[in-house]
Amino acid sequence: MSTQPDQTKSPRLQKIIGHYNALAGRREAFLKKNAYYHNLINRQYRYFIPEGKKVLEVGCGTGDLLNAVKPSQGWGVDVSDWMIALASKKYPRLKLTAGTITDLPDGETFDYIILSGIIGELEDVQDFFTRLKRFCRGDTRIIIEYYSYLWLIGLRVAERLRLKMPQQILNWLTPSDVKNFLTLAGFETVTTERRILMPVYIPVLSALVNRLLGNLPLINAFAMNYFLVARPQESAKEERSVSIVIPCRNEKGNIENAVRRTPAFGTHQEFVFVEGGSLDGTYEETVRVKNAHPDKDIKILKQTGKGKGDAMRLGFAQAQGDVLMILDADLTVAPEDLPKFYRALVENKGEFINGCRLVYPLEKQAMRFLNLVANKMFSVFFSWLLGQGFKDTLCGTKVLRKDRYDEIVRNRGYFGDFDPFGDFDLIFGASKLNLKVVELPVRYYGREYGQTQIRRFYHGLLLIKMCFFAMRKIKFRR
Repeated sequence: MSTQPDQTKSPRLQKIIGHYNALAGRREAFLKKNAYYHNLINRQYRYFIPEGKKVLEVGCGTGDLLNAVKPSQGWGVDVSDWMIALASKKYPRLKLTAGTITDLPDGETFDYIILSGIIGELEDVQDFFTRLKRFCRGDTRIIIEYYSYLWLIGLRVAERLRLKMPQQILNWLTPSDVKNFLTLAGFETVTTERRILMPVYIPVLSALVNRLLGNLPLINAFAMNYFLVARPQESAKEERSVSIVIPCRNEKGNIENAVRRTPAFGTHQEFVFVEGGSLDGTYEETVRVKNAHPDKDIKILKQTGKGKGDAMRLGFAQAQGDVLMILDADLTVAPEDLPKFYRALVENKGEFINGCRLVYPLEKQAMRFLNLVANKMFSVFFSWLLGQGFKDTLCGTKVLRKDRYDEIVRNRGYFGDFDPFGDFDLIFGASKLNLKVVELPVRYYGREYGQTQIRRFYHGLLLIKMCFFAMRKIKFRR
């Protein structure tokens, strides 16, 4: 371990290295003293990062947080060679480097990059983010956590009383500052959260404050820690094959139009009809349409379960395309709009493209007044809940890549099989994976065949149940 100053490093960086080398021997004591707070931080990162990912932590200290997220490959770098020496003894399976990100080898990219509490000490934040891009792929997520300026005095007092490890924080950045730096360096923000209102443990009270009160609007503004998830902002125009999944029950008069009116796009197009126990001959009509259009790749599935959510999951499981789309068989969202969703996805405008029916004027009878009011209320609620803007959560047209959906399936155990609609299984799953959501405005038309299968009050009660479920699993999680 070197204790001599490196003349190639700036005076400020040399000061930071000396500061943390001097504190390395007391790091374990500070961790034990603030075990409750560090457990909260670890739990937050474990929510963001699924187990078994390739993870880099910049400013890893003694490796405790990096080890806590259970990576398949854990890489850590820290300016303090003494900290790295301690981390290597504690966690020999981690790949650890003493230095800065310029000392990491070329050619390595990561699923997740952790920046826990370090941006306040960076000499040039924009330059740091720019250099970080060489470790990113298009699907890499950067998780940044930093202190709120409102806690400046409290944190300084805690350091003076030796209740907290002293830090060399000079950059007290607001969320808008961090987002601006990210934009300048070629990243975009996916989601933000504020967490931890009470960093010390008091039985019962700490859980009540941090899990409940600390997540309420207005009160949440006083939380100590900001969390921000970002992704590289890159254009991609790789053409892909498409599966259009169409759940259909008593929709006989719409089946052929669903095929005929869908424009050609993508390298290959597959229609997947999932028929759910119709009484009007819908299944027989799907067979007739398939035989009448031999130039189209049409697959027909018979649903054994119940509900649109079950139909969607069956269709997605059997779909072969790179891109998965849902088209409601009532055709109230026009099949002619599907190329817009496709282009938004393949050009990387977003990773989960959600239709929005509430921008353009609605056709008469397209949506009942009470349904419209409920949609607007749910959109406000879920925007607050998920940290990304949602104007219309219940539009049936949703689009994502198949590999992203497969990831949602692998992580479905967190939420369980809870959603009879299918919309929220995708929305919550996309949120849990920190996918960039983009809403695509579409016109909403009245039915030309059949009757709506929405039972307003029954389904309204189910949606309220979804709200409480989501609050417990997302906003007010442990």
